[in-house]
Amino acid sequence: MDLESLGGLTVHIILSKLAPQDAASVACVSKRFRNWASDDLLWSRFCADDLDLSSPLDPLDNPMPSFKASYQTWREAFNLYPWPLVTRVKRCWGRLRDWLAMNFPEVLSTLRKGASEDEIQELEKSLKVKLPLPTRVLYRFCDGQELTREEFSGSAPGSLLGLIGGYSFYDHLVNVSLLPLHQMIIETKEIIRHLGFGNRSKYIVVAASCGYNEKIFFLNCSNGQLYVGTRNLSTDGEMLPCVPNALITSVHDVKGSQQQDAVLLWLEEHGHRLQNGMIKVRKEGKVRSISLFPEEPPICSLAVTNGVKVRASSVFVPEFSNLQDDSEKFLFAYSIRMSLSPEGCKMNGMTFSSCQLYWRRWIIRGNNRIVDDVNGEAVIGKFPLLRPGEEEFVYESCTAQSSSPGSIEGAFTFVPGRLADPKGSAFEAEVARFPLLVPDYIF
Repeated sequence: MDLESLGGLTVHIILSKLAPQDAASVACVSKRFRNWASDDLLWSRFCADDLDLSSPLDPLDNPMPSFKASYQTWREAFNLYPWPLVTRVKRCWGRLRDWLAMNFPEVLSTLRKGASEDEIQELEKSLKVKLPLPTRVLYRFCDGQELTREEFSGSAPGSLLGLIGGYSFYDHLVNVSLLPLHQMIIETKEIIRHLGFGNRSKYIVVAASCGYNEKIFFLNCSNGQLYVGTRNLSTDGEMLPCVPNALITSVHDVKGSQQQDAVLLWLEEHGHRLQNGMIKVRKEGKVRSISLFPEEPPICSLAVTNGVKVRASSVFVPEFSNLQDDSEKFLFAYSIRMSLSPEGCKMNGMTFSSCQLYWRRWIIRGNNRIVDDVNGEAVIGKFPLLRPGEEEFVYESCTAQSSSPGSIEGAFTFVPGRLADPKGSAFEAEVARFPLLVPDYIF
């Protein structure tokens, strides 16, 4: 059958099953096929499938006259890179931007436009490195975050705007942001010189906390792994890998089947955790930030006793961990969130409008054996009073472990009413076991 005798709708269906480059080749067959293959409805589908575009835009978000022109512009702009890698990176940034737009627009506004090839080459020349392909493409889409010095240091009033987020316990505050190229150059030269890595180091600083001496992430440009400094970083350069090594492939091979370095895998995993609600925006007073304390099971535990709801989870703290100390090798921060149900505190058929914490007990395990059994008054010196409908009482603390995995479980002793005016017998509210685990992905 002569294909040109088929109706336009049939040909459109056939062309829509082809890859964009094959559809472009069909245009060379005849004038009629060129018209069919130039149908903008067809190219709108290609733009949607490959680039998640609902309107014809170029890589700088400028409007284009057609979807076909838009697609061609994107291909030309990224012709140095494997197209599957380009579309994967665009989806990664798209997921992050969509989540930020819905949940934390203040952080979205800090994301810079993509860097040019000239800017990337300037960094490579200045630091004498060759960026892995996935990181190059990531920065072509977004050149890190634009934060003022006060925002980066955490001294500015308002929200903590690190894209990666962080945690706090006692007086230790971490909020990790993604550095732009120009700041990468400055921080890398300063920190590498301070650490004594030498001028030929393949490590560059790509992310840091709001007090960047506290937590620093390094990309090894040779093997594509991302590392985070430990407590011994400044003395002997001790670091931990942040992504499973087995997943890193073809970081410099343009013709490889699947290029993925640690930075791409790290940001993809971060996006997944945000989207599935494992980590969320936390508000403390007037300050909002992305909290790395898990919010969903199985790594966030939940128990309800007599109307007292207790949620608990932990996060690994690499910057305070000491791999050379066999007794306290890994440090974990943990977050406890407690609240009273809208119905109040219920015991033995009676309902009370409040209850107050008096005592705590922790059973801490390492490798399934009890390593500590802690009893004491209060939590961080406080005796929280819970009432129906009030926000969770949240507190953070930390514990060191000689091994991973470990766990914490225990109970809080509450008194119905108030400690100064008890209305019933004391009871124990369960804190269900939650893990202390050095994760595959370290943030």
